Amino acid sequence: MRAHGGTMTAFRAAPPLAAASLLLAADGAFAAGATDAGFTLAVTPGQIVSLSALVGFTAFAVWAVIMMMRARQQAESEAAALRVEVADLKAAADRTEALISGADQRFVVWGAPGEPPLVAGGLPADTGAPADRAAFLAFGTWLQPESAARLDGAIMRLRDHGEKFSVTLATTPQRLVEAAGRTVGGLALVRFGELTGDRLARAEAEAEYQLLAAEVDAMRAMLTAVPMPIWLRDAAGRLAWVNAAFADAVGAEDKADAVNRNLELLDTGARQAIADDHRTAPVASRRLPAVVAGNRRVFAISDVVSQSGSAGIAVDVSAIDRAESALARQIDFNASTLDQLATAVASFDPDRRLVSCNAAYRALFELDDAFLESRPDENTVLERLRAARKLPEQADFRAWRADLLAAYRASEARAQWWHLPDGQTLRVIANPDPQGGMTWIYENVTERLDLESRYNALIRVQGETLDHLAEGVAVFGSDGRLRLNNPAFAAIWDLDVGRLAFHPHIAEIAKACRQPDDNGIWERFTAAVAGVDDSRPSISGRLERVDGTAIDYAAVPLPGAQTMVTFVDVTDSARVARALVERNEALEAADTLKNAFIQHVSYELRSPLTNIIGFAQLLAEPSVGPLNEKQREYTGYIMSSSAALLAIVNDILDLATIDAGIMELDLSEIDIAETVDAAIEGLQDRIEEGRIRLKTEIPDDIGGFVADGKRIRQILFNLLANAIAFSPEGGQVSLSAARAGDTIEFKVSDNGPGIANDFLGSVFERFSSKPSGAARGGAGLGLSIVENFARLHGGAVDIVSKEGRGVTVICRFPARPGIAAAAE
Repeated sequence: MRAHGGTMTAFRAAPPLAAASLLLAADGAFAAGATDAGFTLAVTPGQIVSLSALVGFTAFAVWAVIMMMRARQQAESEAAALRVEVADLKAAADRTEALISGADQRFVVWGAPGEPPLVAGGLPADTGAPADRAAFLAFGTWLQPESAARLDGAIMRLRDHGEKFSVTLATTPQRLVEAAGRTVGGLALVRFGELTGDRLARAEAEAEYQLLAAEVDAMRAMLTAVPMPIWLRDAAGRLAWVNAAFADAVGAEDKADAVNRNLELLDTGARQAIADDHRTAPVASRRLPAVVAGNRRVFAISDVVSQSGSAGIAVDVSAIDRAESALARQIDFNASTLDQLATAVASFDPDRRLVSCNAAYRALFELDDAFLESRPDENTVLERLRAARKLPEQADFRAWRADLLAAYRASEARAQWWHLPDGQTLRVIANPDPQGGMTWIYENVTERLDLESRYNALIRVQGETLDHLAEGVAVFGSDGRLRLNNPAFAAIWDLDVGRLAFHPHIAEIAKACRQPDDNGIWERFTAAVAGVDDSRPSISGRLERVDGTAIDYAAVPLPGAQTMVTFVDVTDSARVARALVERNEALEAADTLKNAFIQHVSYELRSPLTNIIGFAQLLAEPSVGPLNEKQREYTGYIMSSSAALLAIVNDILDLATIDAGIMELDLSEIDIAETVDAAIEGLQDRIEEGRIRLKTEIPDDIGGFVADGKRIRQILFNLLANAIAFSPEGGQVSLSAARAGDTIEFKVSDNGPGIANDFLGSVFERFSSKPSGAARGGAGLGLSIVENFARLHGGAVDIVSKEGRGVTVICRFPARPGIAAAAE
């Protein structure tokens, strides 16, 4: 075929030259034949030209036929070769199409612009890729939006600029396919294939990495933008990353500056507390304080530890902390306030369990704290109250309870009356909570009902009493009109009772009652009742009429701008009062004269007594001269009697000094034990004479206190002397001293006959003495002296006695008394 084709080509290249050669050869042959034949032919030039043309045409026709036959043979050979080549190509195409049409890949080829793309092959159905060509090319219908957008962009760049690509795409059923694109001979070819095995694992890892990277970027962007300080730490505990809020909180220039300088938001103690929490749990949550921009703030810290370090976030809860603190204080205050209420209150949650109750609730129903703290439900509480007979008696308790608990379904408060078996009456208010639950209010109205009953009875009694009072009473309202009056008011001022029933104004009553001798009292009443003075002072006084009648009056402001005016005819009382005043003045003059007499006599007696005692002591001295037994006995009597008389005189003078208000105490630190010993030493002869057993109880560490030592000894002397005097022979007297805080207490007891109840109230009066049995009563000044001296020290005296069981006198003194004024 190729050699034949080459001959045809050479032949085709020189047809004019061959035709000319053929024509010349034919013409020469023809001429030679004619000559050789032996004849002569005369030929004209025209004939020669025609013959030449004929010969040339004939040669050309022969040549054309030959050439046609050769071309036909060549065409048939080429057609056969082409058929063979087409068959080979078809077989190769069939093999290629068979390979391309597999179920694990699909090809899309784009040619010239405007031509539809060629789609071949297929993908497994579980990938979500549709088999339909048009549906497959609608990538957004079977690819996830992000993958579809990425594929469209890659195909556009491949067709426009020939950029190769290889991307992993996610289908809507969450399967991964690979798309690879390249150009082939001006065509854009994209191959789609399902990922399996290692490639699938790698693609999934890449997809996961990209997803995680995107999430990390998004989270970093979010964490950077949030206004809460956030930080990351490395394994060594140093800051590895912080957000802008953290940098602002620690005063850093930026995030990098905070990390480089390792500026901490929390102090060392707070970080240590978080580290301690991490020892038991990976997540540490605390509320910790921190100083931000010079202000103390409270943050809710959440810190999570991991293998590579830790991460934390700080939420500013300062406002929440303040609100919670305020709420806690308010709750405590409300609870404290409820505990102060006399009304019982109990709150139940939506589950009908007890949430809280006040002290009045516990006291009213006598429920123990352990039961209430267990948060019982309301049915249990009602059963407990029913068992304790703290609920009204009911014939059908279940129906009554169901009706009671129906308040939980009500929208408004309900009230019931409970009449308890013990006689109490409760007003029970069920107040539903809009958020669920119930607040029960138990108002104990037993006393109120009783008071109302008694009030109504009292009003009736008072009305009757007011009508029968001898005192005239009139009450005026805020408008100045008479609201209430009794018959005595009309009788004192001779007013018409019928006219008063029409509630006349104060001005009308003043006009009817005004008299020339009332000194303008009704003008004052009018100003007090109808005046505009805000202070509304009370008015009182006495009005004496010309006829000798004396009337006490008073105007008292009442609530509600009302005024009560009272009038009392005190004519007889005034006369008696004048007589009593005159008598009292006479008594005071007599008392003054008595005191003056006692003082004068006491001073006049002291000098002779001193002389008598002195001469008696002088007579008793051996140096003066010998005395017989009788004389020495009489001398002893003289000295003891004179000493007793001198003690009485001294007591009288002391009392007179106290009455005059000129008694002064010589205060100093005194030793209690020494003072007791000194008082006992002066009574040794009486103790021996009566064979009295004296028992003292003085603690070794009792110390001393500030007082007048002389007067304290005098107090103890008098108390012991009284106890000895009224004790039977061989009796016992006890003296004890004790310190109780800032108080010193002396206690003197005896086992004598005691003091009768009718005389016990007058034992401290002067010259009050009552002999008991064999005991001889004294002058009655000892206990009066004791009480007055104790009062001067700022102390007090108590006496306890039962007839036949002895007497106990207790004196209490402050450890550091002030300078007390003399008793009046």
